[in-house]
Amino acid sequence: MKKIEAIIQPFKLEEVKEALKAIGVDGMTITEVRGHGRQKGHTEVYRGQEYNVDLMPKVKLELVLAGNRADEVIKALTLAARTGKIGDGKLFVYDVADAIRIRNDDRGESAL
Repeated sequence: MKKIEAIIQPFKLEEVKEALKAIGVDGMTITEVRGHGRQKGHTEVYRGQEYNVDLMPKVKLELVLAGNRADEVIKALTLAARTGKIGDGKLFVYDVADAIRIRNDDRGESAL
C-alpha cells in the first residue's frame, strides 16, 4: 500500500478531486494548510503599507491506496494540479505497512 500526500494550490482542489474521481479514487483526507517552499512567500501592499506574506495558503490531500495504483494516481493528480508556475506544490509518496478498519478489524488493502 502507498500513501500519497499532495500539497497543492487551493484553487486547483476541485479539478484534482474530479480527476481522482474519474479514475475511481473516492477516499481522501483534505486539510487547509499554510507554508512555503523555495519561493519564501512574496511582498504585498495593503493601504500603502508593504508587508511580507511568507506563509502561503495551500491544500493538503492524503490518500492511501493499493500500491499498484500509485503511478496512475500520481499522473492524474499532477496533471490536474499543474499550472506551470512557481508554487504548484509537491507530492510525497510513502510505503504503508498496514491499515486497519476500526469498525470490523479488516486489515491491509481490504480496509481501504
